[in-house]
Amino acid sequence: MKRSGTADLPLHGGFVPLWLAERMGRLGFAITEAIITEYGTAEVLRRLSDPFWFQSFGAVMGMDWHSSGITTSVMGALKRAVNPYAKELGLYICGGKGKYSRQTPQELLHYCDRTGLDGPALVRCSKLSAKVDNTAVQDGFQLYLHSFVINTEGLWTVVQQGMSNESSTARRYHWHSSAVKSFVDEPHTGICGVNQGQILNMVAAGAKPSRASMMSMSAEHPERMLKEIRHLILPGHHEVRADDVDLKRLGAMLWLSHEKKPADFEELLLLEGMGPRTLQSMALVSEVIYGTPSRFDDPARFSFAHGGKDGHPFPVPVKVFDETISVLSKAVQKAKIGQSDKLDAIRKLGELSRAAEKDFTPNQNFDALIEKERRDSWKYGGRTVSGYAQPPKPVQLSLF
Repeated sequence: MKRSGTADLPLHGGFVPLWLAERMGRLGFAITEAIITEYGTAEVLRRLSDPFWFQSFGAVMGMDWHSSGITTSVMGALKRAVNPYAKELGLYICGGKGKYSRQTPQELLHYCDRTGLDGPALVRCSKLSAKVDNTAVQDGFQLYLHSFVINTEGLWTVVQQGMSNESSTARRYHWHSSAVKSFVDEPHTGICGVNQGQILNMVAAGAKPSRASMMSMSAEHPERMLKEIRHLILPGHHEVRADDVDLKRLGAMLWLSHEKKPADFEELLLLEGMGPRTLQSMALVSEVIYGTPSRFDDPARFSFAHGGKDGHPFPVPVKVFDETISVLSKAVQKAKIGQSDKLDAIRKLGELSRAAEKDFTPNQNFDALIEKERRDSWKYGGRTVSGYAQPPKPVQLSLF
């Protein structure tokens, strides 16, 4: 998955409450640390460069599964959580939203001074990736977020986002250093959005004469549409619908965690608080850590781990969220000292869920599933930006 891509998202207002932002940072850090422990920092960069994995990553962290805010919230939470441990992890995040995006060069140079990397060259990569998406590809989106993620070997990923006032959508762009051969000659492996007619693309191969002359770009450039490779388009509706989710994958995971309750997870199941509901969340977290690229084409499914801050598909189950963070964090720490049984169990959980799909026929009523999660939300400390979930009111029978 060395390819970069884009994601088109509906603009969405609102805010991330402190209680969720803090948990997003902790879970994001634990997932990142688990991936580094298993595969190394290059794998984190590779995954961040894939729009489908990124959207699934944000959904499992309790963010609104489809909105533009997932980009700013995930990158902000990761930066706050990862950077204090940059030396130990071998990973550093520069930039951010608005004024923080303009601090990227200084942050990069500071990091390079400590690691011996070529700071000016990396700053140039940062600026060029932003210029290409903001200026050379004129698709109507104005950048307002730029995040540059780098490891100690000098590999990097850029996640940046632009806004279009005309279409009321945001577009997220993903770059990966291994996929870039030239910034001005087909730097993207693929970019495509909702068809807006022809666009001006000054980094297409056919634009080489125009780049050389820098004259009459819009009039004389041989325009062409860009090839779609890794592109995610998310709908405007806020609720999670059955057609947003692969029901076979979701159903197999629910059957595994709530009905089968696998007995070969002694180390995992004996942990305090590891009930069926937490096992459900852990199965989806396991997928984010160990799943292959083809597993992330329905990001909405990952919102069934920890819901969403606005109550879609259901309120964030805070108690389950905290238990998930605790289980994963302890597993990673033990793996660091050679005791990898718990991390192996988390990986096995995802493997069993995928194996269960082969002969699984989904028979769940999707709306009834969401209704049950909402009805039981108060048991798990369910919370949204509007407050805590309340127990359902008892139905009072009347003789009259």
